[in-house]
Amino acid sequence: EMQLVESGGGLVQAGGSLRLSCAASGFTFDNYAVAWFRQAPGKEREGIGCISSSAISTYYADSVKDRFTISRDKAKKTVFLQMNSLKPEDTAVYYCAVLRSEITVAIMYPWDQYDYWGHGTQVTVSS
Repeated sequence: EMQLVESGGGLVQAGGSLRLSCAASGFTFDNYAVAWFRQAPGKEREGIGCISSSAISTYYADSVKDRFTISRDKAKKTVFLQMNSLKPEDTAVYYCAVLRSEITVAIMYPWDQYDYWGHGTQVTVSS
């Protein structure tokens, strides 16, 4: 059974940092690109970044560029989202999603193009 499990969310003050993890099991993780999305109450789901299956390429939305970093550990079948300089507007439920792709360039697709999703982890940034 394919599974994605996010962890690492929590409450942090503005300016602080968190590292989210997305642990995969039940499928050949190396064949999948991984994306991070977030959804705040009353707002649309936002794609914030992704990493190619090869881990060579990453992409970030303007809203998180230079603050967030995505990496992957193939041995642990885990992708990380390092979030620094957090702002109250970063408050949301964060999800990881996978798409089978061997394209070397990281491409952020619309959310409905992804094959499988985790259940999400809450991130709350207080001002």
